[in-house]
Amino acid sequence: TVDESELLTVPDGWKEPAFTREDNPKGLLEESSFATLFPKYREAYLKECWPLVQKALGEHYVNATLDLIEGSMTVTTTKKTFDPYAIIRARDLIKLLARSVPFEQAVRILQDDVACDIIKIGSLVRKRDTFIKRRGRLLGPKGSTLKALELLTNCYIMVQGNTVSALGPFSGLKEVRKVVLDTMKNIHPIYNIKTLMIKRELAKDPELRSQSWERFLPKFKRKNLKKRKEPKKKNTKKEYTPFPPPQPESQIDKELASGEYFLKDRQKKRKRVEEIKAKQADAIKKRQEERNKAFIPPKEKPVVKMKKASTEKKIDIEAIKEKVKNAKKKKLGALPVEEVKLKMAADEKKKKKK
Repeated sequence: TVDESELLTVPDGWKEPAFTREDNPKGLLEESSFATLFPKYREAYLKECWPLVQKALGEHYVNATLDLIEGSMTVTTTKKTFDPYAIIRARDLIKLLARSVPFEQAVRILQDDVACDIIKIGSLVRKRDTFIKRRGRLLGPKGSTLKALELLTNCYIMVQGNTVSALGPFSGLKEVRKVVLDTMKNIHPIYNIKTLMIKRELAKDPELRSQSWERFLPKFKRKNLKKRKEPKKKNTKKEYTPFPPPQPESQIDKELASGEYFLKDRQKKRKRVEEIKAKQADAIKKRQEERNKAFIPPKEKPVVKMKKASTEKKIDIEAIKEKVKNAKKKKLGALPVEEVKLKMAADEKKKKKK
């Protein structure tokens, strides 16, 4: 009798055997091809590393062509191609190269245990400013958040434009997609990183592998602390009055009030010309004042004369004389005079006692 849980488990370190020519000796019946476009700024890099791409794909008998006029990369199978999945890996390789992934990382997709995932994040957020902030949050200060995510998931992650390209094992890609989508939904990546760190520690314990980890994982509650933005222009309602507003004066009413209505056409024309000339004179005067400002000298600061520092210092002659006397009294390595006298008196007393 064998337990069902033992049948479902995969032994540690087991790997699927590599696909060889013996598995498919006759090759493929049809020719398959995939093409992808690349941006203009990637042209110089692709042109430089294209011989390496052709060499890497040539080992799997897949042709690669670079069209700089159309801005596209194409991969096609040949008669010698025996692995049917090689063309899918070649397609993923050119997609990653188009999304600014360096060749050294993108070429890993040709391995059996490596997969890729290109996550589109451009349409997940409406406002452009909010999108840039959340994308920056995914990178973290000096790329620290992205580096931590790479270490925890064993994946290479490249954030470029409106997409996030991830390259690594299937289990890591699943976690990366979850973190990226949560970040775009305004959930900080640090919460997911903490969860991944706890899962990593729990996986080391063989007893906890078959148990549920829900009790160990932290539960973060979403708090919407964002206050409602107040509008810049507030519309205040006026007091209600049953009476309609007064009728605005017409042009004829204004002319009647000023007396201009009764003037002749020649007089009206002269008055308008005088008003225009007066406006022009005011404008000329203001312009002249602005020009004259450049010729007004600025107020100079008063010159402060620097006081000469007194070089002569008062010398205490008496203190110097005393120092010289003390120096003469003391000899190099000898005792002071007073101590010598006391020593001599003590020696005389000892002699008398004897």
